[in-house]
Amino acid sequence: MKNKGAEYIWFDGKFIEWEKALIPINTHALHYGTSIFEGIRAYKSNNNLHIFKLKEHMERLFRSASIYSIKINHTIDEMVDGTVQLLRKVNMRESCYIRPLSFVGVHGIDLNVTYESPTHTFIIVFPFARYFQTEGIRVGVSSWRRIHDSSMPPIAKSGANYLNSILATQECKRNGYDEAIMLDKNGNVSEAPGENIFVIKNKTIFTPDMASSILEGVTRDTVIELAKDLGYTIIQRPILRSELYIAEEIFLTGTAAEIIGVVSVDGRNIGNGKEGQITKKIRNTYNEIVTCNNNNEKYKGWTTEVW
Repeated sequence: MKNKGAEYIWFDGKFIEWEKALIPINTHALHYGTSIFEGIRAYKSNNNLHIFKLKEHMERLFRSASIYSIKINHTIDEMVDGTVQLLRKVNMRESCYIRPLSFVGVHGIDLNVTYESPTHTFIIVFPFARYFQTEGIRVGVSSWRRIHDSSMPPIAKSGANYLNSILATQECKRNGYDEAIMLDKNGNVSEAPGENIFVIKNKTIFTPDMASSILEGVTRDTVIELAKDLGYTIIQRPILRSELYIAEEIFLTGTAAEIIGVVSVDGRNIGNGKEGQITKKIRNTYNEIVTCNNNNEKYKGWTTEVW
């Protein structure tokens, strides 16, 4: 999004015009990265707009806030309702991206952020279709290591954490790749700058465990459950870099990226250099669910209707 996505935003519980959403230049988050946020998708389908796992995303927002002692002055239910009401307010009828964000306001220049520090929360929405424009991407392993829990908690979706992701993304783009893969401090596979990773070998699906410095992705959790429902074995464990080169399939997951196959790593083809069959099956099932075109009753509660 390079311009305003809608005429209004939700700011501290009220709807305000985009142009009036102003913050002071001495806002703490601008100087020190003291913000936490979420990325949520809503999909147009069946003459409605369906928000995918809205409550689960808001729950993670609150978990991230608690790690950094950033107070959110609203309840989860208020955030959920605020999202739906904002989409109605701006008459959003097409697939879109939703960004809730809480940040520390005019606190001063000291670093002692507490639950008493002034905070604000906003929600913005903008039309959004595909993040990657193909069914398969080329990735390169970055020389930048993923942040570790001993320094900056990877499980918190904080603004400051993403400077680490930006470095890896810049490097991979300079080297001609579509996306990066980051290793953890031990040299094991962690994740992509904005996505979790899954590796398939001998029809078994592997994904890095929580100790591999990953973000606990909502889409990741969804795929783990879907894969099990489809009859696949999922194993969470440390993954060696070299295992990427001998994988039968690799795919990434994330709210923006959804499910995207990896066709090469460091210039080495994965499988036949195209999206794999297991990846395709999981991706198609996921797409059916987020657009409410899957008849399995188990998944009906995963989306929230707007209209």
